[in-house]
Amino acid sequence: MSERFTGRVAVITGGASGIGLAVATQIAKEGGTVALWDLDVGKLQIAQGESGASYVHAVDVTDGPRVTEALAATVERLGDVDIMVTSAGIIGPIKPISDLSYEEWRRVCTLNLDGTFLSCKAVVPGMRERGYGRIATVASIAGKEGVPGGSAYSASKAGVIGLTKTLGKELAAFGVTVNTITPGPTETAMVNDVSPETVERMKSTVPMGRIANAREISEVICFMVSEDCSFTTGAVFDASGGRANY
Repeated sequence: MSERFTGRVAVITGGASGIGLAVATQIAKEGGTVALWDLDVGKLQIAQGESGASYVHAVDVTDGPRVTEALAATVERLGDVDIMVTSAGIIGPIKPISDLSYEEWRRVCTLNLDGTFLSCKAVVPGMRERGYGRIATVASIAGKEGVPGGSAYSASKAGVIGLTKTLGKELAAFGVTVNTITPGPTETAMVNDVSPETVERMKSTVPMGRIANAREISEVICFMVSEDCSFTTGAVFDASGGRANY
């Protein structure tokens, strides 16, 4: 087993399940010290045992002061954060924009985009000062293509891509890389929240004919946050089973 994360401290938002949990498990297996941030206290405790994480913190990533507090508590317990993976997110309701309420729109965009912004913003000053950092955001193929009935989700994930590209340029001269991944449909609780008919439609768009599992996505993310990913920043890593056209 590789030890490529030995001596590194990683924070994973949305780390109690899905892609976040898979990333946390892999980083811990490869020698990293991992903190899981999530809103679900019960799931956090279970995830800590499953992943080998050293610390868990219940936090709403859409609340700026709470994110700041979570970072301070994490640093006090584990040391300076070298890696941030922002995997907290929701799909939200699948319905035409004419039927989507503003409150539903805001809920999705606030978690997916604002939560990513606040998580990145918290760790950037320390990474820049120390001259090293790896940030991986989790976008979606929907952020590239748009998905009928998923206007809020698609728009929020497109925003994550734009944020990542901008932040990558801002930090390029400071030893900090910022990249995003655009998964296609993946076997997570998020996908389980939609109807079986929707899942079948998702599968039909993937040339490989199936949806991904969380481990497959985590393998790409782990490269993105490793020291090996040293000359790539502001990039979009496709993990869509061949669906992406660009």
